Amino acid sequence: MCALLVTPAHRNQSPDRELSVRSLSVPEYEAFLSRNRNASFLQYPSWAAVKDQWRSERVGWHYPDGQMAGAGLVLYRQFPGTRKYFAYLPEGPVADWSDPHIDRWLEPLKRHLRAAGAFAVRIGPTPAYRRWDAAAVKSATGPGRQVSDVLATEVDPVGAALADRLRTRGWTRCGGEDDGDAQPRHVFRVPLAGRSVDELWSGLNQEWRRNVRKAEKAGVETVLGTAADLPEFYRLLRITEERDGFRLGRALSYYQRQYEALNAESPGRMRLYLGIHEGEILAAHTMIVAGRRVWYQTGASADHRREVRPSNALQWRMMRDAHSLGADEYDMRGVPSTLDPDERSFGLLRWKLGTGGQVVETLGEWETPMDGYTNTALYKGFQAYMARR
Repeated sequence: MCALLVTPAHRNQSPDRELSVRSLSVPEYEAFLSRNRNASFLQYPSWAAVKDQWRSERVGWHYPDGQMAGAGLVLYRQFPGTRKYFAYLPEGPVADWSDPHIDRWLEPLKRHLRAAGAFAVRIGPTPAYRRWDAAAVKSATGPGRQVSDVLATEVDPVGAALADRLRTRGWTRCGGEDDGDAQPRHVFRVPLAGRSVDELWSGLNQEWRRNVRKAEKAGVETVLGTAADLPEFYRLLRITEERDGFRLGRALSYYQRQYEALNAESPGRMRLYLGIHEGEILAAHTMIVAGRRVWYQTGASADHRREVRPSNALQWRMMRDAHSLGADEYDMRGVPSTLDPDERSFGLLRWKLGTGGQVVETLGEWETPMDGYTNTALYKGFQAYMARR
């Protein structure tokens, strides 16, 4: 994996000035991130510790005068039986993608990665592509319908232009027509900036407000857990996977490692929220805080006593905590592209729609092999290998 963070050129910098890439020390990298607080948590140094099966490197983009223009955490995955690597940039780079001179960012990166042994690279540019308000999505549900069938509330011109620029340079969009691959293409985000808690409450639909009140009346407590509660979270997660028909494929040790690494980097970066009723943990959700953004990462709940609505209570607590932290948005992560109420996965989208946020189609992830027949052949082999895993 690889996460990249770049910033717009200073106004006194010519748009065609060359950039070079070199390795960074941890202090250099962290200093850059501290000045760029919109970076995804996947771009923080701690993510290298979470992805412990990937080799890591920190790199920076510099102008000829030495000024740093961008930085990234690169994680390399080795192709079995070779000394070659796949480089992945989750939810990155973050850049001034309205700049048409994207080659001055991408080409130095590709040269650096190829010299490090990479045969291919995947990126996840951060501009949104399209947005749909909750009301527009709810009114368009029906048999066989997809989010892409609905006229978007907003189309981001930067995202649309960037997609064209990547295609003309030989990059291929990952995943299917409507859904992504490693990272979700469609996510759900609740805007927080400029809104009061009362406005957030009024943004919830009637069913959500009723369920939050029901949880309060039933005596559901929402508390912060600790690392000692992760085994119970994981037990509930396995129950949720079986009930809802999905499988994340992660062991308890993954969440323990993530909790330890993120909170060692910054206390409170990863939080575990527990919904407790009559002394029993009925729901457990994880939340990640980085810069001015907050993410709801993973939710789990029991099969019994669902009528007391512990998950609604937890989400309302987490939204209020994100607001109090000064976050610009509360990202509830992935949602399916289907709008068919008969599809099992539609229930997740329906639940998140009740918060009054927006479905956001990200630009998605894009891949390209490095130049050369050998790299292209390895890239095709790697695709086949990953498809079999």
